[in-house]
Amino acid sequence: MTEVYSPTTAPNPKSSCFSVPSDNLDRVRFAFKVLQVLLSLVAFLLEELVSSCLSCSALYFFEFLSCTAFLFTLLLLILLSTPLHSRVGISCWPKLDFVYTAVMALLFLIASIVFAAENGGSKEEMTAVAFGFLATVMFFLDVGYFLKTRSLSFMRDGAPETSNGGVAASAEVEKLNVPE
Repeated sequence: MTEVYSPTTAPNPKSSCFSVPSDNLDRVRFAFKVLQVLLSLVAFLLEELVSSCLSCSALYFFEFLSCTAFLFTLLLLILLSTPLHSRVGISCWPKLDFVYTAVMALLFLIASIVFAAENGGSKEEMTAVAFGFLATVMFFLDVGYFLKTRSLSFMRDGAPETSNGGVAASAEVEKLNVPE
């Protein structure tokens, strides 16, 4: 008996569990996300080495934000670079990714500035601040690259298309009057 399908079928190249580039994440943004994860992890670990604090509220805010950035960015990276994102039930991944990254960039910037202004000047604190600012830069670069490659077109969910400066005509909804 001969195999009917073997000469004409090929394996599905998209069947792997890890796929970059994809519709939601290209190689450049994947690299940004990996750097965000690594830099926020290093900032968090360095902050954990601080034994005494001058202003503990600044330290705790930086700790919370660097840990949150590490965990949630890692989760987002895993979801966007694997088929898991299709099982979550979220259809607006570009919008979620953009808003999360922009908010995290702003909050990380604030936390890094506050911790830089109110620390004891130890090597661990200064190094943690430096990695906090590096992570902040990666978040802002990711936002900038996202806007450069996709603009804000992903934000217009269901907005009517324009035609020659006006709104495009929708399909006729009313039925023709039929004499009874």
